[in-house]
Amino acid sequence: MQSKLSLSEFRARLQSNTQIGSPKLKLRTFAILTVFDGSSKTFYGLFDDKSFHLTINSVRSQTPFIIKGKYKNVNNTLKVEYVIEPNSKFQQIWAKYSPIILIVAINIFFLFFARGLRRASTIVNLFLLFMAFYSRWNEERKRKKLEQKFIRIFEIK
Repeated sequence: MQSKLSLSEFRARLQSNTQIGSPKLKLRTFAILTVFDGSSKTFYGLFDDKSFHLTINSVRSQTPFIIKGKYKNVNNTLKVEYVIEPNSKFQQIWAKYSPIILIVAINIFFLFFARGLRRASTIVNLFLLFMAFYSRWNEERKRKKLEQKFIRIFEIK
């Protein structure tokens, strides 16, 4: 993809919109340590003269995704190649399959141990199905929001 910015403007925006730190730290349970830093910068991550690793700089609304990319100047046009990927494979598998495993486990419990609670099992199943669909929708929304912020700030076509 191309950016409307020059190489120096791109680096200046990286500098002004990124708080320096490891994006892996921001996405773990140690993120509470970054609460009191007082930064109002949009992204949190690392960058150098050719590449970047960024995530959202927010404790309240964390996203489990990292933007990894490279940039270079080709024929006076800034080429930006990036990919948005999950923080870890375990996190991606957990978000995808844990609601299904939970639904099966709850149904086995109601089948063997709580036979008289059919109405309760229906309510619990509906709630778990809602949560499964909501969690997947919410993760996709966070990924799109991260990409939109990145595209807007760095003016990528």
